[in-house]
Amino acid sequence: MYTPAFNRVEDRAVLLEAMRTWSFAVLFGPDAKGAPTATHLPLVVLDEGEFGVLEGHFALANPHWKALAGRETLVVFSGPHSYVSPSLYVERKSVPTWNYIAIHSTGTLELIPDVPGDDAGNFARKDALLKRLIASNEPAYAEQWNELPVAYRISMTAGIVGFRIPIRKLEGKFKLSQNRPEQDRKNVHNAHAAGSPDQQALAAWMEQLGR
Repeated sequence: MYTPAFNRVEDRAVLLEAMRTWSFAVLFGPDAKGAPTATHLPLVVLDEGEFGVLEGHFALANPHWKALAGRETLVVFSGPHSYVSPSLYVERKSVPTWNYIAIHSTGTLELIPDVPGDDAGNFARKDALLKRLIASNEPAYAEQWNELPVAYRISMTAGIVGFRIPIRKLEGKFKLSQNRPEQDRKNVHNAHAAGSPDQQALAAWMEQLGR
């Protein structure tokens, strides 16, 4: 990812926070024939290891998991983004641009394998995986999930393939008008703070990072 120095964010805590906030990511890698392929998935971001660990699951029917197993995989998290009008700049000779947040993480995808003949163990591993995903998105649903018949939950988990990706490389690009003069940055911040949800999120990150 092309990232000028003034847009680069390397703070691990900041990157994990952003990844958790926008946890619906895209996994890129070849399919069985080697063609570039993308799969969109909600992920759990674990605070483990040097750069964190990603956890999630494919639908069993999605063949992409077979191609990615054991391979280096690029996972892209897309944060808020917004058009920036040149009318916000002091200098009239200015052009439009786009502000945004993007995080690229890379690591080898490891399947959480099913063990033949170990139905209880297979269910327990997948159940734990799903409960962490539930806890990240709707903790209140955990009680309802636990109350569902075990046979039903086993049938549901039989249709997924779990995985983990220990992150080996982590890149953060927070394009927040850092290269503009102070008054321009103030104008962009104020306009975004009064704008759409994405613009408000960008304004909040401008405040948080002091950019």
